[in-house]
This record gives sequence, C-alpha cells and structure tokens, in this order.
Amino acid sequence: MSTTPGSIRQRGGPTTKKAPPPPAPLAVRDDDTNGSLNSNKKAAGITAEWDYKVALAVITALAFATRFWGIGHPDEVVFDEVHFGKFASYYLQRTYFFDVHPPFGKLLFALMGWFVGYDGHFLFDNIGDSYIDNRVPYVAFRAMPALLGALTVPTVFLIMWESGYSVPAAVVAAGLVLFDNAHIGQTRLILLDATLVFAMSLSVLCYVRFYKLRHEPFGRKWWKWLLLTGVALSCVISTKYVGAFTFFSIGCAVVIDLWGLLDINRRQGPLSLPEFGKHFGARIFGLIIVPFFFYLFWFQVHFAILTRSGPGDDFMTPEFQETLSDNIMTLQSVGIDYYDNIAIRHKETKTYLHSHPDKYPLRYDDGRVSSAGQQVTGYPFNDTNNHWQILSAKAFPQNDLVGHHVRNGDLIRLRHVVTDTILLTHDVASPYYPTNQEFTTVSREDAEGGRFNDTLFELKIEQGKEKQPFKSMSGHFKLVHYPTKVAMWTHTKPLPDWAYKQAEINGNKNIAQSSNVWYVDEIPSLSPTSERLKLEPRKVKHVPFLKKYFELQRAIFFHNNALTSSHPYASHPIQWPFLLRGVSFWTQNETRRQIYFLGNPIGWWLASSLLAVFAGIIGADQVSQRRGVDALDERTRSRLYNSTGFFFLTWAAHYLPFYLMGRQLFLHHYLPAHLASALVAGALLEFIFNLDPVGLDEPSYAPPSDGKGGKKKGSVEANKRSMPASERMGGQSMLAMWAAAGVVLTLTIGGWYFFLPLTYGKPGLDVAQVNARKWLGYDLHFAK
Repeated sequence: MSTTPGSIRQRGGPTTKKAPPPPAPLAVRDDDTNGSLNSNKKAAGITAEWDYKVALAVITALAFATRFWGIGHPDEVVFDEVHFGKFASYYLQRTYFFDVHPPFGKLLFALMGWFVGYDGHFLFDNIGDSYIDNRVPYVAFRAMPALLGALTVPTVFLIMWESGYSVPAAVVAAGLVLFDNAHIGQTRLILLDATLVFAMSLSVLCYVRFYKLRHEPFGRKWWKWLLLTGVALSCVISTKYVGAFTFFSIGCAVVIDLWGLLDINRRQGPLSLPEFGKHFGARIFGLIIVPFFFYLFWFQVHFAILTRSGPGDDFMTPEFQETLSDNIMTLQSVGIDYYDNIAIRHKETKTYLHSHPDKYPLRYDDGRVSSAGQQVTGYPFNDTNNHWQILSAKAFPQNDLVGHHVRNGDLIRLRHVVTDTILLTHDVASPYYPTNQEFTTVSREDAEGGRFNDTLFELKIEQGKEKQPFKSMSGHFKLVHYPTKVAMWTHTKPLPDWAYKQAEINGNKNIAQSSNVWYVDEIPSLSPTSERLKLEPRKVKHVPFLKKYFELQRAIFFHNNALTSSHPYASHPIQWPFLLRGVSFWTQNETRRQIYFLGNPIGWWLASSLLAVFAGIIGADQVSQRRGVDALDERTRSRLYNSTGFFFLTWAAHYLPFYLMGRQLFLHHYLPAHLASALVAGALLEFIFNLDPVGLDEPSYAPPSDGKGGKKKGSVEANKRSMPASERMGGQSMLAMWAAAGVVLTLTIGGWYFFLPLTYGKPGLDVAQVNARKWLGYDLHFAK
C-alpha cells in the first residue's frame, strides 16, 4: 500500500520498503514525453487545463494594463534614460559610443526608434529635459521595455504551469511579479532591466520545456527547445554581463542531468558512452556554442552600425579609431620631429603634463622626505607650462637639427620650455605612493652631467611597429624611464594646497597598466603655415572583427571594474531581500510628484521569508533522514529538492555573486533574483498545503505493453509524471490553497496600490502621505 502523504515513516526496520531510485534533476509536468497515454486520457488532460488558460489570459491582460497605464508620464528624461536614450540616438546617428554593457538591449531601443522614424537628434543630456519640446517619440521607446516587462509575467506563470504546479501556485508566483512596484517601475522607462529579466525568465521556461522531453532525445521538439534555451541565454548575456548568472543556474541543472544520464542504473536503462557523448555534445552545441555565436552577432551589428567618429573614440586605440569616418584623431594627426614643442595629455584623466617653479615640500604630512625638487604635476587646462620640447638622447649636429622624425622605441628627453629644465624621475617616493617614484626636473647643467641617465625615457607607442613614426593625437604611448623601468602615470586624487590641488605625476612600476597611456594633444611650436599641417585625405581603415571585438571587451571589463565611486542611492546586497533602500528616479517640485524605485514591500518580505522557510525545510528533512525518519514521501521530496530547489538555486545564483563585487550596486540588480524568489514562493505554497499526487502503486493510467505481453519497465512512474497537475492532485480539495493564495494576492495588491504614486509618479503626495510611505525610513522627497 502507498504511504499517505504527510505521514511519518520510520526507516531501517525489517519491513522497510526499498527506496525508489533517485529522482530526476527537475520534477516537471511531462505531458510531451510519453506516447503511452490513450487518446481519451489526453483529451481529458487538455480539457482539465482550461483553468490554467483562463488564469493565464487574466494575468497577461493585467500585466499589460499595469505596465502601459500612464506610460507617457512624466514627459521628461528620467534617471538613467539619460544613458540608454542617448545610446539609441547614437545608433540612429551611426555615431560611435562606449558603454560597459553589451549591445543587444540598446539595439532594441534603436530598432524601436527606427520603426517610428526618429532620427536621433536629441541626446538626452539632462534629467528633466522635456521630450515634448524636443519632439522625441519617448512613448515608443518606453513601450519596448513595457512590452517585455508585461510578457515576463505570463512567462513566470508558464514556468510554474510547465513545471507541473497547480493553478493557485502559478497565480501566486506570477502575482508577486505582476503587482511588484519595482518590476513595474523599471519596465516603464528606457532602461535595460526589462530585457534582462524577460530573457532570464524565458531561458528558465525554455529549459523546463526542453527537460520535459528528456525521454525523446534528439527529436524535433527536443532540438527546438534546446536551441531556444541557448538563444534565450544569449539574449540575457548580450544585454548585461550579469546574464552569466543565468548560464550558471541552467548549467548546474544540465550538469546534474548529464550525471544522471551517466548512471548505469538509471530507470530508463543505461546509455552507452557514444550515446552519452551525443547528449553531452548536443548540450555543448545548444547551450554554449549557439549562444556564443549569437552574442558575437550583436557585436557585429554594433560595429556595422557605428561607423562615424563619436564620444566613444577616446576609449579605443588609435588603430580602432582609424576604422571610423570623420575621426578627429586621424584627421588632425601630425608627425612629430625632434625639437618640436609638444603638449602631452593623459588619455584617461585628460590632464596635461605640467610643471612650474614651485618645489615639493621637504617633508610630507606622513613624515616621508622628498627631493625638494621642482614640481611636476597634472593640470587640466591648456597653459604654456604644459609645453615640453622633445630632445634626442643623442645630439644632432648644429647644422642638422631639422627634419629628424621621432619614432617608436627611441630614447628621448623632455625639456620644460618655460623653466628650461629637464624632466627626470629617480628613486625617491612620490607624494601619495611610497612605492612609486617622484617626477621632477633638474637644470640643464645637471642633466648634461651626472644625472644624464636619469633624464632618459623610452617612447613606447601602443601596439606600434618597430620604428613607427610618432604622431600627435593618434600616437598613444607610454613614457618608460630607461634606467628604472617605471612608466609615467597619473590619477584623479588631487595633491594638497602646496601643489594647487593639481594631479600627481609619478613613476608606476606596473608598466603594463592601461592607465599609463598618454598622447600628444598639440604641437604649439608649429607655424600655422607649416607644410606639416597640410593634411592629405585619409581612407577609413579596416580592422578584423575579432580584433575589434577583443579590444572592446577589454575596455568594457576594465571600465566595469572601475565603477567603484560612491552614489547617493547605491545599496548593498544585504539590503535587497528586505527592501531597506530604494532609488529616487525623478521629482517635480511644483506638483510634489516623484518616482521612487522601490519594490512592493509586502511581496518582497513574503518571498524573502519563504526563501528562509525553504532552507529550513531542507535542513529539517536532512536531519530527520539522518535519524531514520521519513517526514516526506519520495515524490514530495523529489519535487521539493529538484523543482523548488532549482528555483532556489536560480535565486542564489542571481543574488550571492553580488557580495563579491566591488563596483556600484543598486536595488535593480536584485530583480532577476526576486523573480526566482517568486517561483520559490509559489512552489512552497503548494508544498505547505500538502497537495500531492496519489501513490505510484495506485496508477490511474494503464501501463503500456513492452510488446511481449508484459508491462514496460518504468512506465507507471512515467505515466504519473505525464499527468497534468489537476489530475495529479487526485481530486484533492484546493479550497484551502485558493484561500491562502487569495490572502497573499490581496496583501500584495494592497501594497502595490499603496506605493502606486511613487511608481507611476502621480498623483502628488502631501507631507503626511509621503511620511506614511517611509516604512523603513526610505529617503523620499517632499517629506517636510
């Protein structure tokens, strides 16, 4: 006889049944995997799912209503629309720009702008700029994320449906996303997160559909859902690099699945190693190779569109910039000769190499001693103290000083024109970095005497060929001290008052560091009528795609890791599940209206609480099994560990890695994890109310024959898995579960409605109404 669900069984006695084999990695409704169901049963299963379809239709309609209602308000630039709206305009103008995110999500905005005939004339420069006055089709732009945000809600419902959960469980999971203020707020603006979250949820749905076909490998539908999973995954990581967390989530499920296929005692019979190799290769192809090539494809589109010089030029090498038309660097680059006066500028900070007669203090505040030599600093403005004459390490004859070109690899010296001193660095600690060398200048007499070697620098042009001519603008270079092998470097922290708050210049021992790069901004000694200024037309050069791709990837990852500065609305991962902090998106003083990015506190706290409940249940079950007590039957345990466990893994994979990041973080980074927590919440609701299928030894479907008069091995279990959720419940009453779902949704809707003015930006709230919404001390505007 079967064990009654929820009863406790003592293990280890003489009459103990042999435990069934370990469950599959995901417990899902498997109505596509067996041909054993007769046509009447199939028809009954389809008819019985009308409630799912009605619920799906209602939820989808509500999703579109909540995302599109009042989408035209405010008619001004809001928060990060200054970035992603600007990028869409750059695409439409075909002007090269740089951003730390991959191009897919931004290309969708550009596509929408192209659909409505927008020419990209508005550059979204400031928060609060009017869309109406500037004739921007902003509603069309906002409609793109709103559409994807609306589709995310039924996708969550479908994940639960396809995973075999009941209608109340699916409605609760979808409802927590449907009536969440953070998901709504982020999908009504020109931002990337709607694309990210939708693609993430679609990846999970496609993988669940693929997994359900595990008993029909290499069929048309099996390949379809495998490849669709890969395409969805590529869209996630092509929008933001945190999409790698989705790869990890699904990758873990794939590894567990493959481990099960390798088991010689698997229920469906062992696979030969060649057969297993086919499974392994198919997953590598569908979930790694296909996504990677789609990912590359969006970069190819990115490069193909952005062919004109723009604000992103400075982030790229001169070779890359030569592939862009109208590039100032290539149009204005001039060959540099010895004895030219040049102005040298730092590539990243844009400060000029500068010097003035003032000396370093003999002793710094920390007690360290300087050389008390002439200060060499970084200065942000054009000035005659920025002029340096470039000299050769080997003197030319007096009658042959003109026309000697400076080339890559040359040993050079730099003379400060105004003070007539020679640049050097030596083994004296710099003001801020004890491990870096001080830069100073010495008189020409000292420079020609015992300190000659200290004034020698090697010119190393970035990616330059041997003896390549050195040019202004396009010749990005590192200036490496010949005796000590340190590179000239600067940073953003200003020196104290004794240096007039100018930037520090020092010798960096890490020569490979990309921030050591400088370029010549101008050659002030050249006469305006000089023949060298007569520029010939230059053709746009071609650089192979992969070379451009790898260069852009390096720049993206470098600048992504450099986003460490503080922000008034930045938050920490520990704050996100408890919704301790939001972000102010937009305010309007005259009407006291504001958009404050904040989730639905009731929904978030409920979902976060159930995550803890799930962890507690797993812990309690493990302890009870250690003590020989089965508190759960095998089917319930399988569903809890594998299906709900997969959702929990997805939450953890999209949340915990943020603790390792040193960059700026905001509440919106938690949105994919919140969606996963909603899935856990719906699944646990079903578990708590103990809705469980009838035992395996009470099959409602006749097992198929093996063709020899016997019953096919494993068919009972397969048939039970193939039943729709409504039939698996075995006629159990779901009134209690529907009542609980109703309570959860009522509270969630109440929280959504209460914070609605902060999400939609209207109506304006008086002081008392604002303060009533400061539940956890949220830093709302107009609270006084």
